[in-house]
Amino acid sequence: MSKGGKKNDQHERVIDNRRASFEYHIGETVECGIALHGPEVKSVRAGQVSIAEGFVRAEPTGKDTFELFLHGVNIAEYGPAGANRDKPTRTRKLLAHKREIVRLWKASQVKGNTLIPLQIYFKNGYAKCLVGVGTGKQQHDKRQTIKERESKREIARAISKRV
Repeated sequence: MSKGGKKNDQHERVIDNRRASFEYHIGETVECGIALHGPEVKSVRAGQVSIAEGFVRAEPTGKDTFELFLHGVNIAEYGPAGANRDKPTRTRKLLAHKREIVRLWKASQVKGNTLIPLQIYFKNGYAKCLVGVGTGKQQHDKRQTIKERESKREIARAISKRV
C-alpha cells in the first residue's frame, strides 16, 4: 500500500458544453472552483448536469471588486438527499483569484463577448469549472464548422475501410 499516493481520478466524469464551440469562438480560458452544497456534489459526480444553457456573469461587490456567478446551469436533485434540496438552476458562486476575475470582467465588457462555462470536472477532489471568453459566431462560421466536421467524418470512414 502506498502512502500519500494520489487517487486515480480517471473514472471521474467531465461534463462538456459541446454547444459552446459551435456557437462561439473561444478565446481565453480560466479554471475556477465552484461553491456547491453537499447533495449537488453527488449529482455532479454522477454526471447529472446540463451546462448548455449556462453562462457566467461578473458582478460588482464593491469598489473595484467583482465576483463570478454561474447562471442557468442545471444540476439535478440528488434523490437520497432528503429535505436538503436546492433549486436545480440556482445561481452558484465561482471561485477564482481577484486578478483573474477582473481580467474576465474586462473581457466581458467588450461588445460581443460573453463568459461561457466550457467544462465541469473534478480535480484533486474539488469541483472545477472551465470558463471561456466567447465571441458569437455568424451563420457562415457555423456552416463552415459543420463542413469541417463532416469532412473529418468522411476521412475517418475512408481510413477505417482501408484498414
